[in-house]
Amino acid sequence: MNKKKSTFLIIAIIAICFFIYIFKGNFNKGDYSQTYYDLNTVSQITLYNVKKSDSEKILKECGNILLNIDNTMSKTREYSEVSQINQKAGEEYIKVSDETFKVIKTAIHFSDISNGVFDISIGPIVDLWGIGTDNAKVPNKEEIQEKLALVNYKNISLNEENKSVKLNKKGMEIDLGGIAKGYTADKLAQYLREQNVDSAIINLGGNVFTLGEKAKDTPFKVGIQDPTSEDGTSIGNISVSDKSVVTSGIYERYLEQDGVIYHHMIDPSTGYPFENNLSSVTIISSSSLVGDGLSTTTFGLGLEKGMKLIESLDNTDAIFITKDKKVYTTSNLKGKLNLKNKNFKLMN
Repeated sequence: MNKKKSTFLIIAIIAICFFIYIFKGNFNKGDYSQTYYDLNTVSQITLYNVKKSDSEKILKECGNILLNIDNTMSKTREYSEVSQINQKAGEEYIKVSDETFKVIKTAIHFSDISNGVFDISIGPIVDLWGIGTDNAKVPNKEEIQEKLALVNYKNISLNEENKSVKLNKKGMEIDLGGIAKGYTADKLAQYLREQNVDSAIINLGGNVFTLGEKAKDTPFKVGIQDPTSEDGTSIGNISVSDKSVVTSGIYERYLEQDGVIYHHMIDPSTGYPFENNLSSVTIISSSSLVGDGLSTTTFGLGLEKGMKLIESLDNTDAIFITKDKKVYTTSNLKGKLNLKNKNFKLMN
């Protein structure tokens, strides 16, 4: 064999080996999911087109991230940072992690832009109602008035220098339930990107984050839940890539007494569930932390004020569904909502 033929043969063998390696690598890839039970909800993370060995390690670490945030930010876990802040209310500052400090600071920002419609110091009122727990009840007016005196986000003091938090009145409690899942979804998405995962869907009990596309040139289709249905059916869907889709609705948790339904989203100014014509609000944004805070905020503001707020924000859109089954979208979503349920009417 001459030198030229020998060189050609070596190149051919290398090329064949390379294509076999690539083929086997892609052949071994698939879609893998894991279900978790943290943050008071059932969550599911699905990875697309990844190796099984990689998926096992990645999904396990996702579970660790969920558990760590739950242990840090849950008000029901005795030794969490939030519980420590609540236990020392009216007494002293509590030093917290950068993560908890960021979430609390962001929550206060949403309080500022909504004039207190969103307020994490709602904790005492949430406990009083107990909606979603075995102790759910409709409190009397005297009980509500007593606890309302403890609700005011302006009585949350932050020390930027050493990342510490203090509640200025004894008996105050903060509850990050309206925003912590959003932070968690962003954290998980960041971790998946660091692991070179190009396509995934994170579903934290209705708080959805779509990482990349489901397949090449194929965005994810995220269903918009029918707020009048308890079985999770949707009124339609929206196609998104690298977006957070967060919904707050009256169907999530509620208490029914004497024929009256009381949903879990409490108005900090009255101590009772928000009263307006909305049944749900869905926020589409690049950040799930932002989406989580805004979904509750805009629900409380109502259709007109909520729409005005979202239209004023960059890279943020919303879908509002009213109790009379009318659907309103922000201007950037015009023509993008695939409405399939004929019982609902798209108004713009």
